[in-house]
Amino acid sequence: MIHVKKYVLGTVLYCFAQFTTTAQAEPAQRIIALSPHLVEQLYSIGVGDKIVGTTEHADYPHQARAIPRVGNYAQLQVEKILALKPDLVLAWTDGNPAADINKLRQFGLNVVDSNPLLLTDIAKELRVLGQLTGAEDKAEQQAQWMEKGLAELRQRYSTQQKVIVFYELWQQPLSTVAQKAWPQQQLELCGASNPFATAIGDYPQVSIEHVVASQPQLIIQPVSVNEPRTLLDWSRWPAIPAVKYQQFSQPDSDLVHRTTNRMLQGVRQLCADIDKTRQFFAKKS
Repeated sequence: MIHVKKYVLGTVLYCFAQFTTTAQAEPAQRIIALSPHLVEQLYSIGVGDKIVGTTEHADYPHQARAIPRVGNYAQLQVEKILALKPDLVLAWTDGNPAADINKLRQFGLNVVDSNPLLLTDIAKELRVLGQLTGAEDKAEQQAQWMEKGLAELRQRYSTQQKVIVFYELWQQPLSTVAQKAWPQQQLELCGASNPFATAIGDYPQVSIEHVVASQPQLIIQPVSVNEPRTLLDWSRWPAIPAVKYQQFSQPDSDLVHRTTNRMLQGVRQLCADIDKTRQFFAKKS
């Protein structure tokens, strides 16, 4: 649970986010990418072969698994990073230890911060990565594809009947999403209504009693083949409409929780699942 919440929490905090960049005379050739989402984005614009080090859980695309590891969300191996002689370090502002990042800066490394907060920030960061690596054309292509896809989903579902959903982020303790969490932004995009959207914090813990009282029509349980999890057995609460009518969705958490352009694939499927439930209850009314 610690890793999952850190992984998701780190992608959504509370102010407008963008890369903090410094002038760079030449495109980067030796890159340390300190998060799975940064690794994915670099591969998506065709410069994944320039990555010389990354952190744990960077597993997409497949060749990313062979990149040397230089730490995790709890600690970075500063000496190992220095030994790799990077000309660019891409740091995840809320997913890397601040003290270790400060050490890298003190050693004179070129550190650029990534802190995407909104779905639209994904395209913005793609463009910055393109500038830093000399892959502007491919980055612009990917950015426009992302922006177009989000706009299409927003237009399609913004006027649809709201579907009451419960997003089971974790089963013990039972946790969900709210405020500006990535999944909450996706639910809004898909025309879903989250009864806990205004709860305190982006990833609040809730009680079963509150979930039952909210009467969700759909229960969403994100899963990953890379990090299996135990799902809550909702059959014990048949009074919940989603349970009574077997309305469950299990999106790929590697898609919906990572701030990459691959997220669009996951959100499209999530919206489709929500729409199936919308149509189901429309027929019953």
